[in-house]
Amino acid sequence: MAEGRRNRPYVGAGGATSIGGVLRRDLICSLGVLGAAPLLSAACKKSDGGSGSGAPPEKKLRIAVVPKGTTHEFWKAVHAGAAKAAKELNVDVIWKGPLKEDDLKSQVDLVQSFTAQGVAGLVLAPLNDSALAAPVRASVKAGVPVVIFDSDLKGTDHVSFVATDNVAAGRLAGEKLGSLLGGKGNVVLLRYQEGSASTHNREEGFLQAIRKFPEIKLVSDNQYGGATTESAFAASENLLLAQNAGKGQLQGAFCPNESTTFGMLLALEKAGLAGKLRFIGFDSSTKLVEGVRAGKIDGLVLQNPFNMGYLAVRTLVAHLKKEKVESRIDTGASLIDKANMDQPEMKALLSPPLAEWLGTAG
Repeated sequence: MAEGRRNRPYVGAGGATSIGGVLRRDLICSLGVLGAAPLLSAACKKSDGGSGSGAPPEKKLRIAVVPKGTTHEFWKAVHAGAAKAAKELNVDVIWKGPLKEDDLKSQVDLVQSFTAQGVAGLVLAPLNDSALAAPVRASVKAGVPVVIFDSDLKGTDHVSFVATDNVAAGRLAGEKLGSLLGGKGNVVLLRYQEGSASTHNREEGFLQAIRKFPEIKLVSDNQYGGATTESAFAASENLLLAQNAGKGQLQGAFCPNESTTFGMLLALEKAGLAGKLRFIGFDSSTKLVEGVRAGKIDGLVLQNPFNMGYLAVRTLVAHLKKEKVESRIDTGASLIDKANMDQPEMKALLSPPLAEWLGTAG
């Protein structure tokens, strides 16, 4: 056995060979003898891994990005931003989320599954600010750091929170609606769903702003539209009927996300009130933008979902590389209406480069 060990080939960065062969090859490489000889050149490159460092190629980081859902245009823009960051940073992004934004169990299962797979890190938009706290804590304990985006999470286990300042964004909506109404009239708020921190904060920001108009009466703020256009449409119809909107008893409405905004738009169209009742929504899609252009929606508060996905991935990678990151990162919000929607900066928010980064427009 001792004899076998003495005659065992030397294993270097380029593979198994004899000690004498290694020394001769390294000498030739260092002196540059017959530099034009392709075989010697290839041998030199092979011996140092092709980079001259002697280190093997660095393995790509695998990062899981888990949104609240995958059907709304908002999440497609987040996906595109994450893909751009992944390409720039040379990391692999696994994009997977629930089909619908009310499938809490599916999202919890995804977080647990990615943790078990041993991904380098997680980027998560929690469907519920409490229910995802324990799974995130378990991920971090297992050595999988987490960046939260879009909607906040209770606790301090996550690395950073990358999102819109949703209270400020809600205030934009309230200020715009109050101005459109001249400070007078009856107004409703159709909420999204309980447990969603991002939309709750928008709703609170809206209420803060609208209450500064003493002659505006908030006639309903306790109804929820839910996670789908269908549920939001039904809730909107009931709300308009309950407030006698068809008889002129309602002057304004606000909805805090894409699904509730579209559901309310459909209900207003069905009731013949689109363009007559002042209406501010949140987020964008092709149909909502068409609604603004047609005068059926008076304004949309826009986040920057592309930037949100981009910065969330970059923040996690920076943390994984031991760089200092901010605990909260604001990705900004703007309000578009018919007057400014064709300005270049607004068009960029309305039409993020999905095809460029996802390969298709969807």
